Amino acid sequence: MPNGASFISRIQPNPRIGSVKHRWIDPSVGDFMKILLTGGAGFIGSHVLERLLRDRHQVEVIDNLCDFYSPALKLRNLADARVAGEFVFHHIDICDGSSVRAVFAAFKPEIVVHVAAEAGLRRSLLDPLRYESTNVQGTLTLLEACKDLSVRKFIFASSSSVYGSTNQIPFREEDERLYPLSPYAATKLACEKLCYVYAHNYNLSSICLRLFTVYGPRQRPDLAIRKFLEQMEAGARLTIFGDGSSSRDYTFVDDVVDGICKAVHYESNFDIFNLGNARPISLADVIAVIEDAVGKKASIRTRAWHASEAHMTFACIDKARKLLGYNPQTPFNEGIRRSLVWLRQAGRFVPSKPQPPLQDRGATII
Repeated sequence: MPNGASFISRIQPNPRIGSVKHRWIDPSVGDFMKILLTGGAGFIGSHVLERLLRDRHQVEVIDNLCDFYSPALKLRNLADARVAGEFVFHHIDICDGSSVRAVFAAFKPEIVVHVAAEAGLRRSLLDPLRYESTNVQGTLTLLEACKDLSVRKFIFASSSSVYGSTNQIPFREEDERLYPLSPYAATKLACEKLCYVYAHNYNLSSICLRLFTVYGPRQRPDLAIRKFLEQMEAGARLTIFGDGSSSRDYTFVDDVVDGICKAVHYESNFDIFNLGNARPISLADVIAVIEDAVGKKASIRTRAWHASEAHMTFACIDKARKLLGYNPQTPFNEGIRRSLVWLRQAGRFVPSKPQPPLQDRGATII
């Protein structure tokens, strides 16, 4: 641990699960834990980090700050999360087994929240081996460290894309007819199966959370909602795929983070939950809501629908409501308003010039 580290002192170790099958622990009783978070510099991960810190957990972060988009934006995410408390940041890759194990051995986390991944459905078709290496090998590296170093629980951020071309609407966790349409989606499903293997063979409590089209402040620059907001704000033409009838179960980031943090306090040997909004919105309606928020009419050009994309996503969240107490609160128009407010803050738009590569390595107090 670096010199000068300052952490919340009220850390209480948790006993191992034992014979408990399903149990949700009320976090208000002061159940503060040591949590290792992967991907904590990214869009969703930085919000999870901020929430865990506000809940007074002791947190260390692993992130390789990959250049899929500007590392400077990721460092800004970490700086934004820093307002909630101090944490240790490790600039390492989850596939680097020796570095990962060194972090585990020094920190001794009780729980791992694994959000890091090589993202992008269409991009995964161009470099599937990279996605397999990062997502599957990286997850296996973490699971092995959990097994060998007595981690109690592993929470895995999966994706609604695992459902692929299923005809079952809404998407339910018990549906076994899953047909991923991209290498990215296939790696997420493979990782869910690996989580089950480690839960079954090594009693590593594993919770897989299928996230549905998350949007909100700090969203990646390549994702549709942020792109549409920026382009419409600038008066640029929007490019859409298909005729606008496709729909997504858009879920505001705060609601997804609430579900992830509820899973921290949920006890089960293995489980899968959908974290969505249960209200699909068509692309045409998305654009109409953004037009209303920005106060401009969109100029649109269309492109052919891409085979790697499902036409609809629609989460059944009955199970998450019942067992996690998950209850998304943010209407889509309110989420868009909050996203636009964030983007309009000074310096929030995507930098026009590439950022220089980062040279630092190792653990740093943020």
